[in-house]
Amino acid sequence: MLVIISVKAGQKTRSQRKPGMNNGGPKYKRIILKVTGEVFAGTGNFGIDGATVKAFAQEIKEVKDLGCELALVIGGGNIFRGAVASEIGMDRASADTMGMLATVINSLALQDALEKIGVSTRVLSAIEMRQVAEPYIRRRATRHLEKGRVVIFAGGTGNPYFTTDTTASLRAMEVSAEVILKATKVDGIYDADPLKRSDANKFEELTYIEVLNRELKVMDSTAISLCMDNQLPIIVFNIMEKGNIKRVVSGESIGTLVSGGKR
Repeated sequence: MLVIISVKAGQKTRSQRKPGMNNGGPKYKRIILKVTGEVFAGTGNFGIDGATVKAFAQEIKEVKDLGCELALVIGGGNIFRGAVASEIGMDRASADTMGMLATVINSLALQDALEKIGVSTRVLSAIEMRQVAEPYIRRRATRHLEKGRVVIFAGGTGNPYFTTDTTASLRAMEVSAEVILKATKVDGIYDADPLKRSDANKFEELTYIEVLNRELKVMDSTAISLCMDNQLPIIVFNIMEKGNIKRVVSGESIGTLVSGGKR
């Protein structure tokens, strides 16, 4: 996965780059933000709410202004869920492909909102569709990040049976991200659904193995295992509270940290 390249004097490689070493800047320099597609529906259950996307784009701009290199992976559940369609008889490969196309729609909506407020953005799709998005090429994605552009990874991995959680983990490895920020509608990981059970207990920190052994549904097992193998931390937090993305990036201890050890 890694390619040997020459390193200019003073340039940091991934192994040398340390979170929180930006002279008072953000704790993390290069970030993958994974956002559930349902967020784009706003208070509804389906589709794209323009006001919600506009507000989300403004929060992304505030994070960019901190000096971060930011890439996003957006789900497509507000439009189409392949796993649900397959449960009612649709061919799984076809259903998953439709779900991947839904992520492209969400990505284009966010790109439009970001560029209207002056944030240079590129959508890179794993499914080739040159008229609307650039094809995903790892070196191209890295170069966009280095140039200060927000990168949106669309189309999943380009393969059925893989979720957008796995896409986020894979792309994070490929572009040498320092952390995955998993944005959800709850403020961390619980031992039960906090929206259904008032006695659910929140975890402040978990190891990858604990997430897998407890079968906590924060991300699918493939995504968690990939992060574990590469020691990539995951922070799960509530995106519905305004300013939370900036707080996480700045190093505030909110949400739940999943890693190989303790904070």
